[in-house]
Amino acid sequence: MMKTGQIISRVTIILAIIIVINLISRKLYFRLDFTEDHRYTLSKATENTLDELEDVITITAYFTEDLPPQMLSVRTDFEDLLTEYEQNSGGNLVYEFINPNESEEFEGEAQQKGIRPVMINVTESDQVQQLRAYLGAVLQMGENSEVLPIIQPGASMEYDLTTAIKKLAITDKPKIALIQGNGEPSITGLTQLNSQLSILYEVDPLNITDSISIPPYYKAVIMIDPSDTIPISTFRKLDDYLNSNGSIFIAYSNISGDLNQQAYFQIANDIGIKSWLNSKGIRMGDQVIIDATSASVSVQQQQGPFRFTTQIQFPYFPIIGEFADHPASKGIESLVLQLACPITVTADTTVKATVLAQSSEKSGVEGLPAYVDINRQWTLDSFSDKELAVAVALEGGIGNATDARLAVVSNGDFVTNGEGQRAQQVNQDNINFAANIIDWLSDDTGLVDLRTKGITNRPLVQLEDSERALIKYLNVFLPILLILVYAFIRKQRYLRKKQNWLQGNY
Repeated sequence: MMKTGQIISRVTIILAIIIVINLISRKLYFRLDFTEDHRYTLSKATENTLDELEDVITITAYFTEDLPPQMLSVRTDFEDLLTEYEQNSGGNLVYEFINPNESEEFEGEAQQKGIRPVMINVTESDQVQQLRAYLGAVLQMGENSEVLPIIQPGASMEYDLTTAIKKLAITDKPKIALIQGNGEPSITGLTQLNSQLSILYEVDPLNITDSISIPPYYKAVIMIDPSDTIPISTFRKLDDYLNSNGSIFIAYSNISGDLNQQAYFQIANDIGIKSWLNSKGIRMGDQVIIDATSASVSVQQQQGPFRFTTQIQFPYFPIIGEFADHPASKGIESLVLQLACPITVTADTTVKATVLAQSSEKSGVEGLPAYVDINRQWTLDSFSDKELAVAVALEGGIGNATDARLAVVSNGDFVTNGEGQRAQQVNQDNINFAANIIDWLSDDTGLVDLRTKGITNRPLVQLEDSERALIKYLNVFLPILLILVYAFIRKQRYLRKKQNWLQGNY
């Protein structure tokens, strides 16, 4: 039996070990991340951003302390994230937390810096009350600052924080040229894309005239959805820019049609861009792609005296879910394209060609012109082709260049929001895909990993009737079968044990 002195000494040693472990853990902070997209692991882009800091960034987090349980994880995750940023910054990032609800002075300070409270319902003593909650942060580097009014939970937390740091750290943003003058949408008609690009780039509208060439300081040139005939002189300037190892992104579809006016699709007027792309090794087809995996359209139907709106799948608006392992398509899960045409790469072997995105295995093409029956009953025989390219990337010896880059998407308005009151939201992955392409063309700013981190948009897989029936019956009968098998095994084990007892084998 141990003496009292031995017990005290052992307890003291155990407590000392616990204290030491806690002290070490404060210095060696780490998290185990078992999520599919590693959302709790700092990306390479974030690590590079922190390594490149040349000045100290101070982050002041204005967070309410007494948050309800459903919001408490936001503060915890943000504090954990800031701890990792601090440890990876080499001393160039420090942070502090302030509770604005503590005093009117702190609350006024938060609101003055652009952080507004969020009203949250809290249940206390069987009564619902509203809490003015703050969940924002201010980043300061010298005299410059960036505000995160509301910290969003999930993977976007790291993206928002890293992009805010990059905004402060970058002094001269690289320039991107947005070609204008050929019927393209203005920069205000590309709200989402411009908002995404303006984080790291300066997007300049550029109207190419006979007296102006494309300045070589542009990291990339973008041409989105041109509709007017493009002068030969413009193509010459694009050639000159490409031959100087420039990078060009073109989104164009040679199909026209408007469901609001008439259900009729046809080949668009030739504006010259198909011939120019063909000379670079990219041939755009004169058919429209149809796909069993597609978006829906709203259709008004009449039934008796009643008129109602229903959603009908529309194979002319394919949902693209097949992507290459390439920086431009990394992390993208689904694109929604309206009236896309197939692309064929005809470039020679000196050019590295990659099909960035393609239709599903149940897709096909229809010749143009075509009248569209919105109530058409589609069968699997309609989708006789598969994996038709809708986006490609070329790099290397394009034309007279030695190391140029060219990316093409066969849909002109897949990132277009529209002007004024006609503006509408675009699928976020469409924007991410275009931004990824531009990052790749511009030698990659490092945000490709972060931009699509945690984004999940996975449409249901189209199944045959027999496959759906099989899955349905498996869901019903498989659990019952497993229970019966388990009961049978238990019964056999019990009978064997009982037999051993009767035979005296204890």
